[in-house]
Amino acid sequence: MDLENQRRVKEIAEKNGAENIIVVLGGAEAEAAGLAAETVTAGDPTYAGPLAGVQLGLAVYHIFELKDQVDAGVYDEQISMMEMVLDPEAIIAEVSAMRKAHSKYGQ
Repeated sequence: MDLENQRRVKEIAEKNGAENIIVVLGGAEAEAAGLAAETVTAGDPTYAGPLAGVQLGLAVYHIFELKDQVDAGVYDEQISMMEMVLDPEAIIAEVSAMRKAHSKYGQ
């Protein structure tokens, strides 16, 4: 997660309360999605950005996990192609593991 997005997430969480925020990721690789999930829950593991040492504990999901929550037509048009060419199971497993390990608000 780049430094600007870290700053935005931190500001939004501070303004609205972490318990009121859900982060939805769309990363194409399990490792990158897991790193982003870790960043918004346990803090930036690279200690380089605004979330270094900041444990927001946000609820974080990959869009693949929310398939049943999204309008079927929109999901089909915007996401289904990526679901076919990526490894959704690996991505979901990585994000889910980070959420369960570090999130205060989303099990």
